[in-house]
Amino acid sequence: MTGSTPAPEAPATARGARPPMPNAGRAWTVLGLGVAAQTAGTLFVSTPAFLIPLLHADRGMSLAEAGVLAAAPTLGMVLTLIAWGWLADRVGERIVIAGGLALTAVAAAGAVAADGLIPSLGYGPLGILLLLGGAASASTNSASGRIVVGWFPKDRRGLAMGIRQMSQPLGVTAAAVTVPSVAAASGISAALVISLVATGVLAVACTIGLRNPPRTAVPKPVPTETTPNPVAARPRNPYRDDGFLWRIHAVSILLVVPQFTLTTFALVWLVADQGWNALAAGVLVGVAQFVGAIGRIGVGVLSDRLGSRVRPLRWVAVSAVVVMLLLAGVGLLQWPVAVAVALVVASAVTVADNGLAFTSVAEMAGPTWAGRALGAQNTGQFIAASVVGPAVGALIGLVGYPLAFLAVAVLPALAIPIIPSEAAEHDHL
Repeated sequence: MTGSTPAPEAPATARGARPPMPNAGRAWTVLGLGVAAQTAGTLFVSTPAFLIPLLHADRGMSLAEAGVLAAAPTLGMVLTLIAWGWLADRVGERIVIAGGLALTAVAAAGAVAADGLIPSLGYGPLGILLLLGGAASASTNSASGRIVVGWFPKDRRGLAMGIRQMSQPLGVTAAAVTVPSVAAASGISAALVISLVATGVLAVACTIGLRNPPRTAVPKPVPTETTPNPVAARPRNPYRDDGFLWRIHAVSILLVVPQFTLTTFALVWLVADQGWNALAAGVLVGVAQFVGAIGRIGVGVLSDRLGSRVRPLRWVAVSAVVVMLLLAGVGLLQWPVAVAVALVVASAVTVADNGLAFTSVAEMAGPTWAGRALGAQNTGQFIAASVVGPAVGALIGLVGYPLAFLAVAVLPALAIPIIPSEAAEHDHL
């Protein structure tokens, strides 16, 4: 009709689009630094696993003995994850991440020096320094997840945490493509220098660029005539509310076994059992970890769209059973192309649960408990991971790789019925 005024366009939020995110520039900067920080820490923790072929073939260590040395940084993380989370709850994430990386760099420098003492003192000093470095690097695991959840709103946390969770496979990728070749050419010390440089540089960058997320102030109780000196209510303990967090922790412990089985033994499986050369094997492991890193983002976005973390977590657990059975089969056939494809798929699947579980734990724990809950989450995972090296190494020595992969497939199968229902999910952030 002529002369009529057109109806105003509906706002973006009414059309279904997400509202703009406040402090978006700062949030993405913090996310980038958090990813880089944990990548550097993971590089240090993963380095001993990629020294196993050298230790086994050139220095005469058994797979179980080399697995113990490879597990030392992970054991160190287990000892300090909750403590770093508690400290992040108290003093903030920036000082925890930067300080932890600086201490990791010091431990890496000590490990470089300790490698020169091996002929006279054995591997004990190197193992102790790897353990201490792992204990220091745990700061990035507890605090970087907390800082990401603090800066991003719920409808973007799956994406953000998926990106943040790329740091673990990226760190493994960096170790896979650098450590074997550098160690073969120049020795263990040269391989450890890579971690020294990475953690030192990121300690400085995080000191300068990280900012703690804004926190909601807890209101102080108001005195009244009946309660002239009221006591502030203590923050709720989410572990007493229900069994949700305990169940997520248990599921993550079971699902981390296939992940660390591949992280620890994929390279030596390709070289010693499948006849690959070290360079080709390292490149394939690196590609597999990179694909896994991208997959974590996809799973995180999917959880945002579904509005649930536990539904895709259940899908991942089922898929982990399938891919470990697939690896066992192709390992028997020894077809290089099938082995390569199966390893890439399995590596992507077995790391996909981490971001989902991490985000779920942080949301259910709430702001006053997130650091400790995330520390507990990783503690359980790394306790299991620290056992993978010696236990799966011994199992491989007894029954071979295919049957060991079959045994590992049992663990994600046990996780499936433990995963909480979607109805139990709540967001306390």
